[in-house]
Amino acid sequence: MLNTSRASIVVAVLLAFPAIAIACIWDYDTLRQERERFPTTLELITGKFLRHSKEFYEWRIKDRIAKLAADSSNLAYYDDLAVAYEMTGQHARALETILTKEKLKPGLYETHSNLGTFHILTGDFEQGLPHIDKALTINPNAHFGREIYQKWLVEYAIEKRRNGKLILPLQSSQEERERDSGRVSGGFQEFVKQRLGKSVMTEADLQPAVQGVLGMMRFANHANPMLLEALGDLLSHGRPDVDAKRLASRAYLRASYEVRDPSAQQQFRALAEAAIHMQASHTLADLEAEFRGELADAETWFGELRNKEIKWIEEGKDVEAEFDCLYTLEPSVGGNWFDSALPFLLIGVGILIVIIVATTVAVVFYLKRPARRSAP
Repeated sequence: MLNTSRASIVVAVLLAFPAIAIACIWDYDTLRQERERFPTTLELITGKFLRHSKEFYEWRIKDRIAKLAADSSNLAYYDDLAVAYEMTGQHARALETILTKEKLKPGLYETHSNLGTFHILTGDFEQGLPHIDKALTINPNAHFGREIYQKWLVEYAIEKRRNGKLILPLQSSQEERERDSGRVSGGFQEFVKQRLGKSVMTEADLQPAVQGVLGMMRFANHANPMLLEALGDLLSHGRPDVDAKRLASRAYLRASYEVRDPSAQQQFRALAEAAIHMQASHTLADLEAEFRGELADAETWFGELRNKEIKWIEEGKDVEAEFDCLYTLEPSVGGNWFDSALPFLLIGVGILIVIIVATTVAVVFYLKRPARRSAP
């Protein structure tokens, strides 16, 4: 029969292995699972997705003006031209163009969706909301239901105004939270739960909300700090198998890079740190170092895309056709990062197996040794 000391050793060894295994794969496995649950999220945060340069939109303005001169009845050209104006910072011309289209054929979904978005991007929420409501009435499920989350985000922003001003982050400061309730605010996620009439955000609730915000980032401005904060809020609260705290921390960090106010920068960084405070052996400094590399990768990729578009413009080519021909697949941050990490994972698993086998053999050998008799 095993004596007490031997039994204690065996139990300690067996209990140690799950902890070793979790510590070895925790960081990698967590981020991988988050990216699997929320595909394209890291790409939208960093800006590594199929999008156009400012030079492209300047080219499109000239192209669509020429096409409208030849065919002023093509309504899609008005949408293209208005969006191009907006993407190059010509807000008044964007509104003028889309309102011209509205006079030609009133009540189209695309018209009101664009009008609402144009107003919202400039912070004119009261002007934008009625157009979003009209777009929802015309087509509630357009863009995978993105409009309803745009509407809720605008209503949330209006509710969070302080003395009539929009101050970022929209979440109240840590001091205000401690004073008011002593708990961490759920931010935009809490607002969505209220709109849904839910006390807990399930994955079925979370996925469409995240996709709605990602859609706004893709089609409007992926670096908008309000959108990044909303994304971080949605991803940072919930069970580990539902939320995505490392992606949330990256969203808050990116928001901190996009605001000028030092106080807002610090508060966004505090949210980024709070999102991962329970993550094993992973500090904000560690995560930020990874994120800086991911941003650099995205910037290099987009720089190459931009150079191609400039070259096509200089050569007098149809830039849209060249783009569609060359870019057929969405890019991924770090390329095929799972395949590149696989060799290191296999090495780690191999080492772990060797340790387990060697320790098991040692334990078995130890157990088979005859126990020493105590001296009489």
